[in-house]
Amino acid sequence: MSDQLTPMIQSCVLHFGEMGSRWGINRTVGQMYALLVLSEEPLCAEQIAQALGFSRSNVSMGLKELQSWELVRLQHIPGERKEFFSAPDDVWEIAKTLIEQRRKREIDPTLSTLRGLLLEQPANRQEEYAQARMREMHELIEMLTQWTTEIQRLNQSNLKSLLKLGGSLGKVLDMKDRFLK
Repeated sequence: MSDQLTPMIQSCVLHFGEMGSRWGINRTVGQMYALLVLSEEPLCAEQIAQALGFSRSNVSMGLKELQSWELVRLQHIPGERKEFFSAPDDVWEIAKTLIEQRRKREIDPTLSTLRGLLLEQPANRQEEYAQARMREMHELIEMLTQWTTEIQRLNQSNLKSLLKLGGSLGKVLDMKDRFLK
């Protein structure tokens, strides 16, 4: 890693690399994204490669992956022939994009598979039981998906307010239950 990164930024970049592997992206891509998020100015591939000590080809592949996740913006700077990349300025926008992309890549295919399996006629008691469990999974995932879709429609101010409610939300629901008895 380059000496041009401050210890604080370097620490964050390294951590995001480690976390990236736990989130389903490789370490390099995690580090690249952290660098772009923490950078005030858009960076070109050469700057990213130099700052992180990665090969130019590794950076190019990582940038393609980040573009496929819609997590970076390609920018052209007047007078420059190079392509520059930046992350959205708003961390809420980044979070929404990540949620949407994970839904498309992981949740939607799972729901599709479960729907198909639920349409099949069970061949025996074991499959009947399995199908009942699949129906429960499908209903839960469907509810969570609808909930996250509604959450994503909230403006940032309302979303912050909702998140700040935290444990108080449970108390509100308990009061509702007592009130409606």
